[in-house]
Amino acid sequence: MLKAVILIGGPQKGTRFRPLSFEVPKPLFPVAGVPMIQHHIEACAQVPGMQEILLIGFYQPDEALTQFLEAAQQEFNLPVRYLQEFTPLGTGGGLYHFRDQILAGAPEAFFVLNADVCSDFPLSAMLDAHRLQRHPFLLLGTTANRTQSLNYGCIVENPQTHEVLHYVEKPSTFISDIINCGIYLFSPEALKPLRDVFQRNQQDGQLCLALGEESPGSWPGAGTIRLEQDVFSALAGQGQIYVHLTDGIWSQIKSAGSALYASRLYLGRYQITHPERLARHTAGGPRIRGNVYIHPTAKVAPSAVLGPNVSIGKGVTIGEGVRLRESIVLHGATLQEHTCVLHSIVGWGSTVGRWARVEGTPNDPNPNDPRARMDSESLFKDGKLLPAITILGCRVRIPAEVLILNSIVLPHKELSRSFTNQIIL
Repeated sequence: MLKAVILIGGPQKGTRFRPLSFEVPKPLFPVAGVPMIQHHIEACAQVPGMQEILLIGFYQPDEALTQFLEAAQQEFNLPVRYLQEFTPLGTGGGLYHFRDQILAGAPEAFFVLNADVCSDFPLSAMLDAHRLQRHPFLLLGTTANRTQSLNYGCIVENPQTHEVLHYVEKPSTFISDIINCGIYLFSPEALKPLRDVFQRNQQDGQLCLALGEESPGSWPGAGTIRLEQDVFSALAGQGQIYVHLTDGIWSQIKSAGSALYASRLYLGRYQITHPERLARHTAGGPRIRGNVYIHPTAKVAPSAVLGPNVSIGKGVTIGEGVRLRESIVLHGATLQEHTCVLHSIVGWGSTVGRWARVEGTPNDPNPNDPRARMDSESLFKDGKLLPAITILGCRVRIPAEVLILNSIVLPHKELSRSFTNQIIL
């Protein structure tokens, strides 16, 4: 028997994902046509012996999340439950807080997946490695170049046994080109080190109180546990943590630009996993170039040219002569005749007028470096907006014959002219 836990975080996280995260919890943002965490659930549901999938976070269980959970249970015929933290507990605190629910039924092991990663999720391969040589912690790892490795958790392994000898989260100098993917397989005994951290945090808190050093907000609480710093770094080299390396697709989803890149990766993956989700060029239909997802309820004019790497959501209307490439068009949006949308995300219910052009600048990994990863850098440098994809928030109206380039338009704005390299408030 197996279980899976997906860590979905909470509303004060994901600030780099704004304004898109204003409208929907980030884990439910559509990537390649389906909510971000549906890719995780699909992968978990395919593992033989999977009995339950738990989501842990501190979002309020609103209507969107409730509907998603109900739909997921019906589609995958598995219990999919949400466990809400009483306060943000870090990447490990929720696991310890809900340990009874995780261990109910005595699972052999349980997967732990961060919601903000895109991957082909080689869970069965990880399970095979775990069963061959059982250890409390198995981490999925991949490679990055020397410079970008500093942005991740870095793993030094024994190349013969794959034991993690050293682990540093976002080191200041180069440690290793093997990085943590945020996908794990834990044995039930992995919760014991989390208990030790919890008890140590309790003792530290009591000591602070005894010394009169406690002030509001100065101590996160005993329940806050960081898997990476509090557990992996502490236990590395003690024969408890091992790494399973993958050369499959993987990327973090920290910003809107990285969501667009993840959509491209998943659309390419659909060729193998979900060919039925990819649009095909048919007589009398729009011209399809490369991998394109079109929701069945979308209306697309036959003279439109779509792709590569385009995702069109529910109830979208695409007019005659529209050119759409490397973009996500969200539920209920309208692209009027002869608009051009490139490297952009068009928000829910937004309208782009006739002959308008909405264009961004991609910040994809270096195609000439096989170890390059997606950068999730700041939007600003020296007080200026850096060139990036263009984002139209919810219910934005773009008039006819204007250009919106490298800009972020906040929700409910009705523009009257062109903008370049601006945040439009």
